[in-house]
Amino acid sequence: MHNSKTARRFTGHHMAAILIGFFAVVIAVNVTMARYATSTFGGTVVDNSYVASQKFNRWLAEARREKALGWAVSAPMRDESSHIVFRLKDAGGEPLGGAGLTVRAEHPLGRAPEQALRFIETAPGTYRSTGPLPDGRWKLRIHITRSADTLDIAGEVY
Repeated sequence: MHNSKTARRFTGHHMAAILIGFFAVVIAVNVTMARYATSTFGGTVVDNSYVASQKFNRWLAEARREKALGWAVSAPMRDESSHIVFRLKDAGGEPLGGAGLTVRAEHPLGRAPEQALRFIETAPGTYRSTGPLPDGRWKLRIHITRSADTLDIAGEVY
C-alpha cells in the first residue's frame, strides 16, 4: 500500500521565507520602539557637553554657596484650587519671609507649554502662586531671592 499523501520536502525556498519573516518581525519591532522613543523624549540634557563641562566648577561653587545659606524649601504642594504652595525656612528653622519666588514649570515630556508662575507671601515663610498650574506632572525650576542671596533648585509637582 502506498500512502496517497506524500511528505513535502523542506527546500531552500522554505528556509528563505523563514529568514525573511524573522528579520521582518525584528525590523518592525525596532522601528516601532524607535518611533515611541523619539516621540516621547522631551529634549536633551545639555546641548553641548563640552560647554557644560567648562561651567562645572562654577556650578559647584554656586552649590556650595547655596548650601551655606541653609535655607530649607518644602516640597511643592497643590492647594484646593490648583495653586502651588511652598514653605521656606532660614538656617535657624524660622520662616523665611520677604523672599521673592519665581518658578518655571515644564512638562516632563514637552507636551504642554512651559508655565511661568509668580508667588506672593500669604503668611511668614509661606508662598502661594498667583495663578493655578494645570493638573498633571510638572518639573519646576525654582528661583528664590532675598536681599543679595539667591537659591536655584529643582522640584516636581503632580
